[in-house]
Amino acid sequence: MFDRITFDPNVLGGRACLRGMRIPVSVIVGQIAHGAAQAEILQDYPDLEPEDIRQALEYAAWLAQEEVHVP
Repeated sequence: MFDRITFDPNVLGGRACLRGMRIPVSVIVGQIAHGAAQAEILQDYPDLEPEDIRQALEYAAWLAQEEVHVP
């Protein structure tokens, strides 16, 4: 499902990163939240691919799905 999202305790303390690189998912999602265009992100991070950005957003959306439990 998230084959480009990796967790390695030796890379950024195990934070969610893209393809084992030192590029956290949170940084990419944050840039998009602040208005950065995909082309701009790809220019800033030349090792990224468009699929990395798409999957970072999908992963963030998946994390944001909250289940509310009312007592």
